[in-house]
Amino acid sequence: MKEKKLTSNMIFDGKVVKLFVDEVLTPNNNVATREIVKHLGGVCILGMIDGKIIMERQYRYAYDEILYELPAGKLEKDENPIDSAKREFEEETGYKVKNIIPYGEMYPTCGYSNEIIYLFLADGLEKTKRHLDEDEVIDIEFIEINQVVEMIKNGTIKDAKTICLISKYLLNKKESN
Repeated sequence: MKEKKLTSNMIFDGKVVKLFVDEVLTPNNNVATREIVKHLGGVCILGMIDGKIIMERQYRYAYDEILYELPAGKLEKDENPIDSAKREFEEETGYKVKNIIPYGEMYPTCGYSNEIIYLFLADGLEKTKRHLDEDEVIDIEFIEINQVVEMIKNGTIKDAKTICLISKYLLNKKESN
């Protein structure tokens, strides 16, 4: 089932992504074109205070919408996902993470991108100070888990990484009971 890369041409080299147009040989010996977005990857972190999930509301230009999301961010070049998760969580929420528990990975757009989002559960939170990037405007809300689930069901939460991590958290919680 594996395809063999014949040629690769980078047509865009941006700050966040690189875009390639590749020619591949398919398993049935046909030649096809693949447009691939290469991305360093990202992290998504679920943290709770007093039994409430720390959620973010932020405007997303690509959708022209304000979205609810778990804290998240992109990896820096050669950055360890655990270090990225701790850094991003504190920058965006103002809480330092003492313990971080890996919750797996997700492939948000496997049809045309190699992006991997590493999922984490933050534990042992200590209040510090937010350090938002100069282009970030993020509101923080503390929301009960049942309300978050309802927001996923009714379409208020649309973000895939958030839905994935909340689902994995609830499945793990169910299995441990």
